[in-house]
Amino acid sequence: MPNKLQSSIKVMLIDDNIIDLKINSKIIFISKLFDEIIQCQSGEEALSYFNTHSNQLDKLPNLILLDIQMPEMDGFEFLENYKRFPPELKDNCVVAMLSSTLDFGDIRKAEANPYVIKLLKKPLYPAHLEELYKANFPVAK
Repeated sequence: MPNKLQSSIKVMLIDDNIIDLKINSKIIFISKLFDEIIQCQSGEEALSYFNTHSNQLDKLPNLILLDIQMPEMDGFEFLENYKRFPPELKDNCVVAMLSSTLDFGDIRKAEANPYVIKLLKKPLYPAHLEELYKANFPVAK
């Protein structure tokens, strides 16, 4: 569970589809819930970001919105690598997975993953984003 008293709340979007990245970034920006949006077009790019900033907790996201279907490294493969990071990094971040199709296999796999708090359908809906925010950052703003 993230530190609820943080002054700056960051969200990381991980999605290979540039249109989905732009739409979801716009929704997040308009919501005014987050102070910063970090965009990554692949799981590899996101892991590289974490590796680069692993000693700078103030640069790391508090929420990851992770696409399931991506080439080279899908969302579940990203999570396999993510779990190797130190606890102090993961303890300040929650993960919600995004998918354009919610099949039962993905639902079961996401629900079984200890890092995933929610599986959301794409595109991101403002009401779902606000609900996610309130559940995980209730004192932040």
